[in-house]
Amino acid sequence: MESRAQMNQSLLNKNRLEANYRSSCSQSLPLDILWLPRSSFRPAEGELADCVLVVGVSRPKLAAALLSVTLLSLFLTFHVLYDSALYSIQAASMASAASEGRKILQNQESSRTISHPMALRKRLKTPRAPRPARRLPQALIIGVRKCGTRALLEMLYLHPMVQKASGEVHFFDRDENYALGLEWYKSKMPLSFKGQITIEKSPSYFVTPEVPERVRAMNSSVRLLLIVREPVTRAISDYTQLRSRATPSAPTVSLVGHPLPDTVKPFEHLALAPDGSINVAYRPIAISLYHAYFHRWLEVFPREQILVVNGDQLIEDPVPQLRRIEKFLGLEHKIGRRNFYFNETKGFYCLRNDTTDKCLRETKGRKHPRVDPAVVTKLRKFFVQHNQRFYDLIGEDLGWPED
Repeated sequence: MESRAQMNQSLLNKNRLEANYRSSCSQSLPLDILWLPRSSFRPAEGELADCVLVVGVSRPKLAAALLSVTLLSLFLTFHVLYDSALYSIQAASMASAASEGRKILQNQESSRTISHPMALRKRLKTPRAPRPARRLPQALIIGVRKCGTRALLEMLYLHPMVQKASGEVHFFDRDENYALGLEWYKSKMPLSFKGQITIEKSPSYFVTPEVPERVRAMNSSVRLLLIVREPVTRAISDYTQLRSRATPSAPTVSLVGHPLPDTVKPFEHLALAPDGSINVAYRPIAISLYHAYFHRWLEVFPREQILVVNGDQLIEDPVPQLRRIEKFLGLEHKIGRRNFYFNETKGFYCLRNDTTDKCLRETKGRKHPRVDPAVVTKLRKFFVQHNQRFYDLIGEDLGWPED
């Protein structure tokens, strides 16, 4: 009796304990979620330390919403997986096709170019060779006539970084050429590579009034080379050239009522007026008045942009003058004594490069006619003051004889 009473008391205590757990675990939630004690699902042994979550949805709309969210999540997950797999397959296919294409191109290239077993090596892509182009000149030989402009141009052409225009273009001094424009002028220039200097020479540029402004309009930073010689020697050389161009049929004696043309008159008769004074209207004398033309260039260009070359020294010893010009043009010193040899027959230096020797044409270095020494002395005394004015403009005494 006593043991049965104890068992009934124990059962009563257990029922009270379960009732307490139910009241403590149950909560009022919007989703009708129940918290039940674990002992509700298995025999309780010892103390119950936790509760079990039991979800029961009793509201249809809420159940439908949760189901929709679940299905949508599953759909998006499978869609992402499908897209990833499809992209991977396409990428692998494209890579395979590109690889096959490269192999075909390589095989075709090899079949065209490789014909010997020793040539089977990896081909390197050859860099594209630079192409030459015609460029406006970066330097001009502006004069002076009969002072060695052609010789100077040919000497500078020995330098590998110099290209020269063939012939005298006369772009800036002849209105009909200047009207054709810079594109026409450029078409007369030689082909040159980037870094090379293009040089053109027209001696009449120096004495033509419009030229300095026209040159500046083309390129205000152009380098200008002016080669000069002793004025009387230059005038006689000018006369010699003009006389050589006279027609062979020109009369050498005066006919009645028909004076002799200037081309056959002696130099003395042309250089001196009938009263014995210097005939400054005679073209070869007028051009030798260098200061009369040089000041116009200084009004347009700074002095440091014009290099005055001593033509007499260039004839006697070319290398020192050429070194000055190379420095002036920003060129590396390349022209040396190995590029020249003295021609005893002609009486001046000829040019030499790695492949050929070259002398100027027969028309260059003509023998001058004999001129009365008294006239030469008179001319030199006349030029003393004019030479000094030129020295003052260039800032250098060229040491020309005064008698």
